[in-house]
Amino acid sequence: MKIALVDDCRLSLVNDGKVVDVHNLVASIPHLTPQDLLEGVISRFGELKPRFEAALKSGHGKPVAQVRFKPPVPQPSKIVCMAGNYMESGTIPAPYDVDAFLKSPASIVGDGDVVVLPDAPATVFQHESELGVVIGKKASRVKAAQALDYVFGYLNFIDVSARGINPNGRNSFWWQKSWDTFGPIGPWIATRDEIPDPQKLHVRLWNNGDLRQDFSTSDMARGVAQVIELISNEVTLLPGDILATGTNHLGLGPLQDGEKVEMEITGLGRLHVSIRDDKKRTWRRETVAQQKAREAAEKAGKAG
Repeated sequence: MKIALVDDCRLSLVNDGKVVDVHNLVASIPHLTPQDLLEGVISRFGELKPRFEAALKSGHGKPVAQVRFKPPVPQPSKIVCMAGNYMESGTIPAPYDVDAFLKSPASIVGDGDVVVLPDAPATVFQHESELGVVIGKKASRVKAAQALDYVFGYLNFIDVSARGINPNGRNSFWWQKSWDTFGPIGPWIATRDEIPDPQKLHVRLWNNGDLRQDFSTSDMARGVAQVIELISNEVTLLPGDILATGTNHLGLGPLQDGEKVEMEITGLGRLHVSIRDDKKRTWRRETVAQQKAREAAEKAGKAG
């Protein structure tokens, strides 16, 4: 089942190119915010699912082009992101040491929104396309063997990064990752039953129509279940929290003013955002892999 918040944050389902409004079916859930509503849906999903299925069978709904998708997880209590969690298509000999960081929930934006590059001394701004995991129930010290039972669903997640902002010469995930608008997600959550194996998903990202990132989640050094075990061993995860599972860095490239970015993972729809940079900074439009190849060729040319 694909669950979305659309227009004025009405709870809806997406099916066969249509959006079915089910907001009236969740009117009894106490809530002050859209996040409260989502968490209520997650906690009561077992009883709500038959009603949702009946609504889908009704055949009613609007075409997806006629609605505006909001962030499907508007304000999670926490976003935990894995760092260096891919084998980089076999270009590294062994997994990196386990590392993760917290990204500000205020960074969240949704489909069709704008990523604003701040007036900050970054050497470059980059996109990182990632599989996002939405937690379905309280998870503390969960073992990998049971970890997927704690998943509510999955979504597209772009971890926007400002490289090179290192106060006092130290690497700082906070300065690189947590700016407002640096966490695009959506357009919807695909519930766990829609994704039989999260390690067999195709991840792609385009910038102005150019395919940059193109990889499989099978390249993860530590899969979704192990990530949940690792993170829940240190911090308790709550329903509606998001885990971002890392990216393959070879396809990373710069983000610049006026560009259109699209990201898609198997079964999770396509996420669209645009880039705004009031300073109009520019960088060479090449991926990390292309940069490495160019620098190697230049080095070889000088040596020759």
